[in-house]
Amino acid sequence: MNLNSQYEFYPPQPDNPTDEERHLLLKYALTQRGWPEDMQAILERMAPPLPITSAARPGSFKNIRVGVMGGGLAGLAAAYELRKMGFDITVFDALTDRIGGRVYTYYFGSSPGQYGEFGPMRIPVSHETVWHYLREFGLKTYPFIQYNPHAFIYLRNTRARNDRDGAGVKTSIYPRYDLSPWERAKSWQELLAIGTDNHLLRASTRERIEIIEVKARYSEKALQWINRSNLAMMEAGGLSQSAIDLVANFNPLLEGNLYSSFIDFIQESYPADMSYLYAVEGGTAHLPAAFYRTFFDENPYSDIPRDAVGRVTYRPGCLVTGVFLNDGGTGVTLRYGLLSGGENVRESFDYVVCAIPFSTLRNVEINPLFSGIKMRAIREVNYTPAQKTILHCNWRFWEKQGIAGGASYTDLPIGSIWYPSDHTRLIVHPDDVAGDISRLPAGEPGVMIGSFNFNLDTTRLLNQPDAVLSAEVIREVAAVHGLPADTVAAATQAIKYVNWNQEPTFRGALAFFTPEQKRIFSYGMALPEYEGRVFFAGEHISAVHRWMQGSLQTGMLAADALVKTLTKR
Repeated sequence: MNLNSQYEFYPPQPDNPTDEERHLLLKYALTQRGWPEDMQAILERMAPPLPITSAARPGSFKNIRVGVMGGGLAGLAAAYELRKMGFDITVFDALTDRIGGRVYTYYFGSSPGQYGEFGPMRIPVSHETVWHYLREFGLKTYPFIQYNPHAFIYLRNTRARNDRDGAGVKTSIYPRYDLSPWERAKSWQELLAIGTDNHLLRASTRERIEIIEVKARYSEKALQWINRSNLAMMEAGGLSQSAIDLVANFNPLLEGNLYSSFIDFIQESYPADMSYLYAVEGGTAHLPAAFYRTFFDENPYSDIPRDAVGRVTYRPGCLVTGVFLNDGGTGVTLRYGLLSGGENVRESFDYVVCAIPFSTLRNVEINPLFSGIKMRAIREVNYTPAQKTILHCNWRFWEKQGIAGGASYTDLPIGSIWYPSDHTRLIVHPDDVAGDISRLPAGEPGVMIGSFNFNLDTTRLLNQPDAVLSAEVIREVAAVHGLPADTVAAATQAIKYVNWNQEPTFRGALAFFTPEQKRIFSYGMALPEYEGRVFFAGEHISAVHRWMQGSLQTGMLAADALVKTLTKR
């Protein structure tokens, strides 16, 4: 058992939870939020589709060629599922140094635990499709600590501990803000709920579930959430500008996207994504690596005969630059070349799964053009900038301050600091948490995320020379912890960062709709093109932006839709 990420020791978070254990955690979290009756509907929307083998017999589609654009989780899942049906699949991935797209675990050598996550780092208990593949590949998980009462809040040059009832913030930080009397009487947690979650309490299950659905038409209640910004909804909840300024700091995604669509923010609040989370043992990169290994296994499926299994060819370093419908609509030609340049190659396929972000698809030549709504979405759908800066430290100075797992938040440009959860396994005595923390092996090396932020702060922090950036991150991490900058600098062996806006094969971190975009684009984005020859997958296509859940589920759905299209022809 482990120190739980939201409520101390109850319910307990075991390593490698069963479905029943996950669902217990989810039920508790949804009860805390006020809509436990939505649990079954949430799980149904998060579940993987029916097995692809229910649509046709395995091996039915031998010698039918499918090109998959993108080697992220969506493309990998589509290829993995299509292979069950006998397809001849080619995956084009522009990356050469790793597998998995935005899944990016950076390892500092080979010592256990010495890694950081530039991409996904946590898995909510409700994300059924992710858990489906974790079970499929036998990957181990452990609790990811989202909240730590010993971590710091550092706003307007004032420091407080992030205690559970918000008393420290009330005492030390509230005086720095021009709050109304009723706002001062509330904890920051209550103020944040008033501006965000409480809007959902005035809706029905049928209305709330549209938050995590892609539909052609949405209810009037959902349209209110779709068409209004996070800022507008927080104002509608009665919060003053000072209160909004205060509480937005406790969620860097919210702070960086106040003018983006409210429904896109609450898509992770509604299913209680941040209440109970897990991490993959040894790094998230083990998930795409598990897919990749199966491509070289002649018999990867225990329930499918070897002679029914198709073939996957994986081509790293290949950037697709053109998508063309063949004469007579008999297939699709992909044009591709090396990311570094050189001569382009053309290759024809019967079908294509496009699993690259629209931010990248924007620079791909398409002839004939896709539907009008798809072309608009490719051009207009918003991607929020994001970055992570990782510090490899020779000792864990934060554990000397009583912090193991969780995050500290600040209004400084670094946004938030995240601590590794591995040592929280040593906190096992509910009656002596302080004693367990004091005995943590803080002298061991560790990897912390020294900065995780979004949007304007991403641009402003990382558009500096490396030396200036490193010095600023160290200075601000030290300020949050109340330590001399020299102490943090001496503990830091290496600093690495990724700015997803500057990554040439992504050109944006995560899909985040602006007001009205879900109404206009979400349904049309997901529809096939070229009369059922090109299918789409990726977190941007899903109703669950920014999470591995959306990537994996849409990859499965694209494969399923392709098979069903063929069975009708």
